[in-house]
Amino acid sequence: MDLYHRQWQGFPLGEQDYVIAADEKSGLQVLERRHLTVAPQPGQAGLLEFEYKRQGTIAYLAALDVFRAKVFGQVGDTTGIAPFGQLVDEVMQQEPYASARRVFWILDNGSSHHPHTSPTPLQAAYPNLVAVHLPTHASWLNQIEIYFSILQRKALTPMDMADREVVKVRILEFQEYYNQCAKPFNWKFGRDELNAWLKKLKSKNL
Repeated sequence: MDLYHRQWQGFPLGEQDYVIAADEKSGLQVLERRHLTVAPQPGQAGLLEFEYKRQGTIAYLAALDVFRAKVFGQVGDTTGIAPFGQLVDEVMQQEPYASARRVFWILDNGSSHHPHTSPTPLQAAYPNLVAVHLPTHASWLNQIEIYFSILQRKALTPMDMADREVVKVRILEFQEYYNQCAKPFNWKFGRDELNAWLKKLKSKNL
């Protein structure tokens, strides 16, 4: 999959081809600060209490249509094959994906969608789904990671929320806001840049 040139196996993607970048933000710690966070004021830095109480963890599973800048997501207690399958169902059972020619899913090698286990059941359920797994240790190439970074910086930092439900609402509200104003990422890291980077690493024996 060459997103820079919108190609698959050397051929251009068509109007009925879609690309979904998906992953999970797992083990997201919910922290309640001992004292309230104080926002920055003119001439005064913000104040963040260093002592906190752990309120458990949650997981956010999300899928990004990279050419339409639309995010689909679910917040739950954990990740796994079943929760990821629910995310796939949410996307693939609605238009334009249900009747698309092909829907490429960009995935890493996590246990929820491992290349040895996930492609067969996914493609059995949705014949137009094409699972594309990134190389090992290359999840940073997945555009959903950019969205996760934006979410973390804009909505979850600093982490100071009373319970897990508050964090769930915050995530889903940010997702809704993002879908109203986001534009596709101007992806500039193509195959040539990747090959040059790999060649550089090989020369350093990394």
